[in-house]
Amino acid sequence: QVQLVESGGGLVQAGGSLRLSCAASGRTFSGYLMGWFRQAPGKERAFVAAINWNGGSTYYGDSVKGRFTISRDNAKNTVSLQMNNLKPEDTAVYYCAARQGAWGVRTTLYDYWGQGTQVTVSS
Repeated sequence: QVQLVESGGGLVQAGGSLRLSCAASGRTFSGYLMGWFRQAPGKERAFVAAINWNGGSTYYGDSVKGRFTISRDNAKNTVSLQMNNLKPEDTAVYYCAARQGAWGVRTTLYDYWGQGTQVTVSS
């Protein structure tokens, strides 16, 4: 079992920045591919970014490339999402997720999920 707890969400104006964090506990954190997803009202949960076990490889959804950066600190069991140049369409609940396996962008591939943190971007 892996427990994930997100933090760092809030209200920000368009063009601003936020940094989300996800703290993991339980099984060996470094053994997991970590991902961030988001879900806007009335929409399906969508892939945002993922990072491999040692942070050496990252992958981003098209809508956030060049604006968001995912990183991890295995010594602290945390994964972060730095979000810059935020847009109103980034408004959503953001979820941290863990996967034992290869790269994946589908929600069904991830084994553990946090409870989510709300990000609201005003225009």
